[in-house]
Amino acid sequence: MLSVTNLTMQYGPHVLFENVNLSFDPNKRYGIVGANGSGKSTLLRLFAGEERPVEGDVLVPKDIRLGVLQQDHFRYEACRVIEAVLQGKPKLWKALEEKEQLLAKDTTDVAIGNRLGELEETIADQDGYNAESFAAELLSGLGIAEEQHWGPMTALSGGFKLRVLLAQVLFQEPDVLLLDEPTNHLDIVSIYWLEQFLKNTFQGTLLLISHDRDFINAVSTYIADVDYDTIQIYKGNFDQFMAAKDLAMEQKLKEIENVEKKIAEKQAFVDRFRYKASKARQAQSRVKQIEKMEIPDVKRSSRVAPHLKFVQKRPSGKEVLNVKEVGKSYGGRQVLKDVDLTVFRGDKLAIIGPNGIGKSTLLKICLDLVNADQGFHQWGHEAHISYFAQDHKSSFAKKINVYDWLYQFAPQETIGRIRGLLGQVLFSKDEVHKSVGALSGGEGARLLFAKIMLEQGNVLIFDEPTNHLDVEGIEALENALRDYEGTLLFVSHDRRFVSNIATRILALTPDGIRDFSGTYDEYLERFGEDYLDREQLRLHAKKQAARSKPVPETLSHEERKELRRKVSQLTKKTAQLEKQIDTQESELAAIDEKFGASDFYATTPSNQIQTLQKNKERLEKNLAGTMKEWEQAAEELEAAKSRLD
Repeated sequence: MLSVTNLTMQYGPHVLFENVNLSFDPNKRYGIVGANGSGKSTLLRLFAGEERPVEGDVLVPKDIRLGVLQQDHFRYEACRVIEAVLQGKPKLWKALEEKEQLLAKDTTDVAIGNRLGELEETIADQDGYNAESFAAELLSGLGIAEEQHWGPMTALSGGFKLRVLLAQVLFQEPDVLLLDEPTNHLDIVSIYWLEQFLKNTFQGTLLLISHDRDFINAVSTYIADVDYDTIQIYKGNFDQFMAAKDLAMEQKLKEIENVEKKIAEKQAFVDRFRYKASKARQAQSRVKQIEKMEIPDVKRSSRVAPHLKFVQKRPSGKEVLNVKEVGKSYGGRQVLKDVDLTVFRGDKLAIIGPNGIGKSTLLKICLDLVNADQGFHQWGHEAHISYFAQDHKSSFAKKINVYDWLYQFAPQETIGRIRGLLGQVLFSKDEVHKSVGALSGGEGARLLFAKIMLEQGNVLIFDEPTNHLDVEGIEALENALRDYEGTLLFVSHDRRFVSNIATRILALTPDGIRDFSGTYDEYLERFGEDYLDREQLRLHAKKQAARSKPVPETLSHEERKELRRKVSQLTKKTAQLEKQIDTQESELAAIDEKFGASDFYATTPSNQIQTLQKNKERLEKNLAGTMKEWEQAAEELEAAKSRLD
């Protein structure tokens, strides 16, 4: 169990959170949410030991195996891809390396033979004989082709090297897994695979930060909300958290309204009868009551959404873009072949497909940033284009502040217009004097949106625009693009974003392009097998078959007698198991209640805390076993009853 006590974290005058007391329990999956800069990543770094708190304590038990998603792929440049994954378990990797070195020597040497025996034990203890197949499964799931597994890390792009590091941390099978934006370099297919792996295969505690709302919604069983200078945990997924938080705010505002109403009523009485001798005492009494009444405080949320509105100065012609037989190869590998496409005014075209298949390349060819090997493209009449690049760091290479950077694109505009646009994307007051080179990814994205609003183009080309945005920023962008009356071409791996915006889908597949007129959800209904895990499809088919009417089965007298006996036994067994589950859950609830007491960690000796934690882990393990046994017995009981019926 991870926990923090009286935790305060701040940078200079900027307070992230203060006096926080909470714990993250074993085998639960926590989505960490909050605005950009609220302290989500800081919380993970505190648990990883990469930062120290300003005040308070961060408790990570010594015997816990902590898995942290790293970004330093450069240290593995000399390795093969699969070796980089295997190094996730240092003890196993050292044993495998030493074994290989010893096997190259004289194995008849008694000392070498003894050492090899010791190494074999270590490898067996670390499940080393399944290590390569498990590593290969992780790499394939994350979209790295099998033929690249034994190739050098240097052959991969930066984004794919980071996928290898993600495979490495999953390979560790840690007790606690800390993942900060793991989907940033994944395509839709790999995100879906990771989602299923974390839900169905990973057994430890998960602390996850992600801007992909569908991903965090599907994976999380609890939400840790970093807001109002504190951290609060909600039970349920992201949608359930949002509903609970909205309801709490609604109730708080209602409470304020009721108090204000009562104060107004009492004040009205005072104002009316203050100078009437017969009512003076009652009026004075109400004055004292008003003085004692407190209006509940509503803290300001750190969640602030930009106000985005894209308008076109004038519409384009009906045909916006024609692409004919476009092809492109890199180093002998063809990424685009015979692409034909006509984009019409008002289309909101999502370009989807696995990473490396040419989505961004196609956009860059259309923008004349990359030359096609074959074919051509032509923009239609009055097409005025605004572009949001996936990697927009180069846009901020100049040593210039935010205001001057935006002003250079429209020197004819007034100061008020430029300041107004910057305010819309959350650069206010002195923030407009911040150097563009010091902007975070989210700040840079918002500044680019201000430039695009200034340009008033009738064609928007967006390449992964949500990568650095928080939830509020993504929702603001969605709303603006839905309302936009021009033409949109965009690449995104955020499934909800694509679902909420696209009116047309261009899927790039290994077999060619698929041009579909309709929404992403409609596309999945028709072609979902390209994006869904085949095992999930089999389960879906199994469920569908279970819903169909079964063919009546003719049973003999003896068979029915045996079934009745089985039903009776299973009924007793499930009832006993249900009692066990109730008892185990009650014992767990009692421990949780102790942990939840405000002064528990301050007043309870550490050895008692550890004993309670061990008891909790034992009970959770027993409960999981009992639940599994009950589910199996319940299924058998239902099957037996169905046969009898």
